[in-house]
Formats: sequence, structure tokens, C-alpha cells
Amino acid sequence: MNPAMLLTLKKKWEEFSARHPKFVSFIGALKGRGVQEGSIIDITVTMPDGQQFQSNLKLTAEDIEMIRSLM
Repeated sequence: MNPAMLLTLKKKWEEFSARHPKFVSFIGALKGRGVQEGSIIDITVTMPDGQQFQSNLKLTAEDIEMIRSLM
């Protein structure tokens, strides 16, 4: 990744963090505790018209490894 792209991503993350501080705190709490194999991530997206989309996944050892490499 080139330095200009990293600076752009950093700026976008800072803007996102300012708009959604509770979500950033939530991610920080998870990072502090450490997500473990067998943890379930459950996601619900509610559209403006009320329609909901829901999915979940149970983390494997490989998933945890990928998450750690992204950090």
C-alpha cells in the first residue's frame, strides 16, 4: 500500500470515528478482550424502510488468525 493511500485511509477512519464513537468503543472493547474461536458475530442491518437483513458466523481459528493479521 502506498503512503498516500495510508494517509487517505487514516483520514477516513478519523472521520468515521468522529461520526460513530460508540461503535469505535465497541471495537476497542472487543480488541481489548480478544475475540476467541467459537465466538459468534451476529449482524443485523435495518434499512430506512424497516426491512432487515441478518446473518451470523461462528469464528474459527483461521478467522481469528486473519483478524489478527489485519490489526
